[in-house]
This record gives sequence, structure tokens and C-alpha cells, in this order.
Amino acid sequence: MAVACCFAAPLATAQTSLPTLGDTSDLTTSAERRLGDRIIRELYRDPDYVDDPVIAEYVQGIWQPLKAAAKARGELSPELDERFAWEVLLGKDRTVNAFALPGGYLGVHLGLIGVVTTRDELASVLAHELSHVTQRHISRLMTQQSKQTPLLLGAMVLGALAASKNPGATQALVVGGQALAIQNQLNFSRDMEREADRIGYGLMEPAGFAPQGFVSMFDKLQQANRLNDNGSWPYLRSHPLTSERMADMHSRIPPGGSGAPAPAANAPASTLEHAMVAARARVLSNPGVDTLRQWVAEPQGSGFAAQPAAKRAGALYAAALGSHQLRDAVGARSNIQRLEALVRSDAPALRLARLLAAEVELGAGDAAAALNALSADGGPRGNGADVRRPELVLRSQALLRAGRADEGTGALQTWVATHPRDATVWQLLASTWHAQGQTLRGVRAEAEAHAARYDYAAAVDRFKAGQDLARRGGPQVDYIEASIIDTRLRAVESLLREQAAER
Repeated sequence: MAVACCFAAPLATAQTSLPTLGDTSDLTTSAERRLGDRIIRELYRDPDYVDDPVIAEYVQGIWQPLKAAAKARGELSPELDERFAWEVLLGKDRTVNAFALPGGYLGVHLGLIGVVTTRDELASVLAHELSHVTQRHISRLMTQQSKQTPLLLGAMVLGALAASKNPGATQALVVGGQALAIQNQLNFSRDMEREADRIGYGLMEPAGFAPQGFVSMFDKLQQANRLNDNGSWPYLRSHPLTSERMADMHSRIPPGGSGAPAPAANAPASTLEHAMVAARARVLSNPGVDTLRQWVAEPQGSGFAAQPAAKRAGALYAAALGSHQLRDAVGARSNIQRLEALVRSDAPALRLARLLAAEVELGAGDAAAALNALSADGGPRGNGADVRRPELVLRSQALLRAGRADEGTGALQTWVATHPRDATVWQLLASTWHAQGQTLRGVRAEAEAHAARYDYAAAVDRFKAGQDLARRGGPQVDYIEASIIDTRLRAVESLLREQAAER
């Protein structure tokens, strides 16, 4: 997934007063959300879309404080907060990119997460893209193209997304070879970039991040520009760097003083947790067998012990996950043991190491060992409301493998009650119900998983299958479940009709 809307370095601090551009959009918030929903349905079907609970949780841990800061500072209005999706999707693409879409959707490539050195750098990207959404830059661009219908605009956005990976694919979505027009329409103007920079920069400190993350991310772009863009930095293609922008960025960070941000040179170093998440992103972006083998071999190098702890933690994590991907459970376990010894005093990093251990054991077919790894720290075993999503998913998968599906049902039901759009957990709940012989409940959970991905046609099909099953079930049917299916079918059929009317 890629789009022309990319991160650009900030040009103003929170203290600098730049005039806002005003809301000159003719597109209502509801219409923008519907357009975003239409686009996102296609992205869910993209083979590059990935729902990795570990990385997704880490990104959400950055995204949610930024969103809260935007609300507190008045940048995110109550109307937008209620109407927009505010969902971040991950793509396995190795290119360095992030983008905003209509309706409050954001996309982040694993390639970007793999190259940022600190969570502050990643926060700077998300803050910039969040500000594009809160200031409704996308809808303003669409208003400028007022002769185009929202339907055609949606097709053009999808065409731009496809173009970055396969230029020929654009023609399947955009008739008439309008690639240049797409680029022009989706590139934000200089004024919009300045506004997103200014507002995004102002969100960093209130959200708990170092504003210097903007500077160091900008320096990464500058370095990549000097090395000549080889296609892996879409930022540079959409927003060519200029000496003026670079100088302006660095001038925004005060050299020191009471309460002032530290110079970029003194920006926070990478944490063990971030180094491990970045390593996971690099491995999951499908770099190829040869690259995986290089990462597996890296911790065996003669100078490895002299490297900083964060670099060693990332390398050991990549080696362990790489071994797992190469189906070498023995090698993965060996690297995990070294990793746990290194990060034992760092609770967030140790948690990631044990999650990886559970993942490796589950992949090796040892469900009992996976469950032991998840409970090694004495933390929640997945039955309470305070369970975290990575543990929930791994534990449910391990219980299914161990033939103990009934032990995971309660936690899954609690989760979907508060996260009804979590398609992955709905599908896990479906598998859990089927394993217990609760077919009707399993079919409904399958339908809800499809509905969560906006695939209303498939959801209707499963709900109707549930109705048929209930009719044939006789007196043993769970009539409460059957009633829920009837109600949800009517609701999703209405959504399907709306969806069909947009085509």
C-alpha cells in the first residue's frame, strides 16, 4: 500500500502562530467517511495488509496519545472524533511510507517502522498524518476537484495505492492513464504541509513524545535524499527536500534553555522495546530468504558483544524471528534465550521476548510450551478484562491447538464486546465456538468478522447460513443466538444496500 500523501518535516513549533487554512471543503464528514470505508474495503483485501498484534499494539500506543492530545488542544473536533474511523492499517510493503485516507484512516508501511530509530520518530510521522485528517486536507483537495464524483475519486485513490507497487495496475482502477493527475490531486499543497507540520509538531510534547523526533526523522529523509532515492522512500518522490525546508526545520529546535526541547543531537536514544518492534517489522516485510539468513547469522559476528544493547536486542529478535520463518525452531529458541538474558531487567522488552517465544513454540506445534511462555511472568493469563491483545490472540490460538478451546471463550467474548470491529478476534472466536460444537455461534462470529472488514455481502451470506441452521436445528437451538442473527442480518442487509448504491 502506498499513496502520495507522505510525511514531511515540520516547519513550525507549537509556539509559532501560523494562520489555519480554514475548512473550505464541500464534502460532508459523513460523505468523507463513506468514501474512506469504500477505499478501506479494498485495502483489507490487499495481500500486503497485515494484522500483526504486536506491531499494531505498539503503533496504537503512539497513535492514541497523539489523538488524545489533538482533542485536548482543540485540533480534533467532537464531530470528527465521532464520525471518523480513526483506524491505522499496517502494510507489509518494505517501502518507507505512511499515508492518510478519507474518513480518518491511516496506513503505515512496515518499511517505515523498520527504519525509524525511536518511537518519537514514528510519533512524528503519525502526528503529521493525523493533522492532515483533523484539518480535513483530503476533503479540501477533493473539493478542488469538484467536477469529479466521490466514486471516481475513490477509484483514483485506489489507483494511486496500486501504482506504487505495480504501475501497470493503475490502469485496472483508473481509466485513461490519469496517473499524473492522481499524483497532483493527492499531493498536499505546500500550505497544507506547513499546517500539518505545525499542528503535528504541537501534538508531540502533550502526547508524551520528544519533539526532536521531527528533526531526526527529517535528517533521515535528508540522508536518503543525498544517497539518491531508489524507490524505497516514497516521501522523497512526493515531497522533494529543499535547503530552505531543512534549514527552517532545524531552526525550530531551540539550542537549550529552561524547559526548551533538547538539541537533536541529544534526542532520546532507541529503547530495547522499540529496537525489537522495528526488527519485527523488518522481518515481517518479507525481505527474502537470503536476507533472513544474514539476520540469523548477525549475532554470531565477532564484534556483536561490543554493540549497544538496543542494537543487540534488535539483532537477536530479528535472528529469532528469522529462524522461526525459516522453520528452524532450535535456532529460534537459542536466540530467544540470549535475548531474554539481555533484556531481563526491561519489562516491556522482556514481554516482547516471551511473546516471541510463545509464537515460536506455537509454530513448532508445542501448544503447552507456548502457554507456559505466555504465563512465565505471572501476568494475566487471558481470562480477565485487562488482557492485552497480543497475549489474547496467542493464548487463544494455543488453547485451540491444545484442545482446550473452552478456556479461551470468555476472554474473546469480552474483547469483541468492547472492540466490535476486530475481525481477527471475531474469527478466533468463530474457531473457538466451532471447536466446542457450538456451530450456530461459530457461524455468527464468522459473519461478524466479515462485517468488521466491510465485506457486507459475505457477512449476509453467513448470517443467512446461520438462519438456515437455526431453522433445521429443532428444539435444541439457542433461540437467543438465533434472534441476534435475525437482528444483525437486517442491519447488515441495510448496509449492503447502501454499499451497492455507491457503485
